[in-house]
Amino acid sequence: MKLIVVAVLFVLAVTPGEGLDNGLARTPPMGWLNWERFRCITDCANFPDECVSEKLFKRTADRLVEDGYLALGYEYVIVDDCWMEMERDEEGRLVADRERFPNGIKALADYIHERGLKFGIYEDYGTKTCAGYPGILNYMEIDAQTFADWGVDYVKLDGCYASVEDMDSGYPAFGRLLNETGRPMVYSCSWPVYQEVNGIIPDYDALRRTCNLWRNWGDIDDSWESVRSITKYFADNQDRIQHVAGPGHWNDPDMLIIGNYGLSVDQSKAQMAIWAILAAPLLMSNDLDRIRPEFREILQNRDIIAVNQDPLGLQGRRIRYTNKIEVWVRPVLPTWGINYSYAVAFVSHRTDGAPYTLSLDIKSLGLKSTMRYAVYDLFEKSTRFIVGRSSKSPKLQIRVNPSGVVFYKFEALDPNARFR
Repeated sequence: MKLIVVAVLFVLAVTPGEGLDNGLARTPPMGWLNWERFRCITDCANFPDECVSEKLFKRTADRLVEDGYLALGYEYVIVDDCWMEMERDEEGRLVADRERFPNGIKALADYIHERGLKFGIYEDYGTKTCAGYPGILNYMEIDAQTFADWGVDYVKLDGCYASVEDMDSGYPAFGRLLNETGRPMVYSCSWPVYQEVNGIIPDYDALRRTCNLWRNWGDIDDSWESVRSITKYFADNQDRIQHVAGPGHWNDPDMLIIGNYGLSVDQSKAQMAIWAILAAPLLMSNDLDRIRPEFREILQNRDIIAVNQDPLGLQGRRIRYTNKIEVWVRPVLPTWGINYSYAVAFVSHRTDGAPYTLSLDIKSLGLKSTMRYAVYDLFEKSTRFIVGRSSKSPKLQIRVNPSGVVFYKFEALDPNARFR
């Protein structure tokens, strides 16, 4: 597909629809959850710094505040699977593991709230969670009220041990129960991924009305191969899922794995860039006590976070894949009339050992002839100016590292302003 069609594509394809009427997640949620990095480690005797416990979430909350993540928007601390006892109490309520969470979930939520953060928790629409702990089925009303009583701000609802045919009614029912508690809680659904992998096309318009965000595809693992498989799904299916994303309702490609074991620095930059283009939730899963400075710098890149959090809320698209180089484009502010600014990511899937050079005519990016753009390199933090799209418009020389990214913002300038 030629790049020149990008402007028309976005005008036709990104008009956002109405979302879940709880007023939340007007931009993609940002924060931290434990699953990808810490999984279901429950042996605190042998792994005291890695087990799913009150200690892990408290120290992570402290790191989010003290190391500047909260100031940049990473506000949610989310407890994933394996936090509870195997049995409910006599009144049918969920109980946190008494050894690993000795003070209970309410006390943990209070600790997180006292630091200006928000608290999230995991459950499953089924008889059991994926790790075998109690699910919400037959206890939906009790669990919704329990979460409200504990001060939960975000609920992630998985879909193990559940009927995929029942999800179309069950997930909306639990969402209504959450809203009826009167406590604002972001609602993260796993409904579509379980249907997609079983060959069922989810009702994405219903998802948009029901959930603030939803997992579309399989769990992310700590590898570049896993990141590639997820981004391929989003590229291959963008025509049917892109239009449902917008303020209050987001497609979710899963966690940021930056700072763990599996991604190089260049691959980490690529994940951050694509997640920004996709208007994806930025939910880290890593060890913030041990993260290396170069990975922390990627996660805390203000300019890229600003692209991800752009108020227009328009999910971007992959518009080209040539010579194993992808081009991803997202319209962002500022705008002048029908003319957008754009975030553009050039992502390499090459493995031939040398950076690959692209030479693109500026007009091939679909820039309007009346527009001027200030072009910012969002990782290198350098700037150059390009004027118009005349026949003499300059070539854009881009050199992309193997499995790396070059990420630009083309910021539209006032067409009526003088420019030298």
